[in-house]
Amino acid sequence: MLKIRTGIGGIDAVMSDRLADISTALATHGLTLRGGFNFDADDDSPAGPSGAPAKSVLLVGQAGAAPWPHFKRWRKARPADLANPLDTWSREVIGAVGKRFGARAAMPNDQPYLPFQQWAMRAEGLRPSPLGILIHPEYGLWHAYRGALLLDETFTFPPVEKPIHLCDLCASKPCLNACPVGAFSGDTFAYEACIAHVRGPAGESCREGGCLARNACPHGGDYRYPREVQAFHQRSFAGLPRPKT
Repeated sequence: MLKIRTGIGGIDAVMSDRLADISTALATHGLTLRGGFNFDADDDSPAGPSGAPAKSVLLVGQAGAAPWPHFKRWRKARPADLANPLDTWSREVIGAVGKRFGARAAMPNDQPYLPFQQWAMRAEGLRPSPLGILIHPEYGLWHAYRGALLLDETFTFPPVEKPIHLCDLCASKPCLNACPVGAFSGDTFAYEACIAHVRGPAGESCREGGCLARNACPHGGDYRYPREVQAFHQRSFAGLPRPKT
């Protein structure tokens, strides 16, 4: 057994050598093993590498913008007009790690869509913020899940310690007041209003500097995505030409 730093609630956990090796392989690309769980008998688990229902799932993600330098190096060797480059990079990298360790890689945009947010909440004990993004006790809103590894084996996972939900401690909710078009009400997201603003002439600050609501959250500042990363994601969201990486 080996003690490694995992993404499970920001705690140290004793993990098997196999999980430690997977974690190390992901870390070479700036990615993080964000925890996992064994499927229960009554779960509708997707197929594992053998084609039979998977027995466990490992969440793969990032804390802050750690993958960005790796992605930028990869991007330079690819066609300028490549569609969905970050998704393509994630699929390539996570798929290669999965193949190495006998796992099937699954991505958030695979169809039929898999319940990534529910898996993440189950693996890490997180809850959504008013913006819909899961808020992490250390990373705040500056993290993401890039994919998952499905396996035909089970592991002994440490108990999930549900962290304090930072939004419960936040009385002013600045995230709900920062959006120029009031796209967030706490339980709904006005997608059309948001995307029209980001695309329009008044949306430059959101388009080039990142979502104002997300940036208004006071937590996880050490992991805040750099401006160029936020611009990349905002332009991808709005279907606009991306800045050069």
